[in-house]
Amino acid sequence: MLRECARYEALTRIILYSDDFYNFFKYVEVSTFDIASDAFSTFKELLTKHKMLCAEFLEQNYDRVFTQYEHLLNSENYVTRRQSLKLLGELLLDRHNFSVMKRYISNPDNLKLMMIMLKEKSRNIQFEAFHVFKVFVANPDKPRPILEILLRNQDKLVEFLTRFHTDRSEDEQFNDEKAYLIKQIKELKPLPPGPVVIVKPEELSGSDGVAWAKSGLAVD
Repeated sequence: MLRECARYEALTRIILYSDDFYNFFKYVEVSTFDIASDAFSTFKELLTKHKMLCAEFLEQNYDRVFTQYEHLLNSENYVTRRQSLKLLGELLLDRHNFSVMKRYISNPDNLKLMMIMLKEKSRNIQFEAFHVFKVFVANPDKPRPILEILLRNQDKLVEFLTRFHTDRSEDEQFNDEKAYLIKQIKELKPLPPGPVVIVKPEELSGSDGVAWAKSGLAVD
């Protein structure tokens, strides 16, 4: 019934701006697959159906929404993580969400999370993480903390991306995007002296974070 309500912008506005909307962050993680799947479908519909309304809502409630969204990206439930990561990519690449996208990709913690997810065991999660990671790299106005992380890992990232999902030889768009990212990372220029951002190994949670840390991910 809620998904049917999402067809109507006026009703969607009421739902989004209600505190009850935030219950979806719990519903999508329930142990019963059918319920969680149905809840996520409704959650996605509410955040994507009416573009201008959704962009307004996300911009006005950025901190509250994305603080809870991060929990979904770190969920122990594989399906939740994959669906949430894919939806995040869709939200960031929607032109209506430009302001939200700029804010998200200006946060170095978000970049760290995507770099960790690029090293996930699941190839599907790696692939979805790639589509978010590319937005950080393609941004022509990267903030200094983002540039510092990319520069510290410049050689590692080029090597990693060169070997990343090489079996997708028939996916022309993916290969074009990967080649573009490699080119952009290779061409990054050293920054003038300034405040140094140090990422400590303990900031990179999980075994994949340890793997990155061992390989030199922004660790001094």
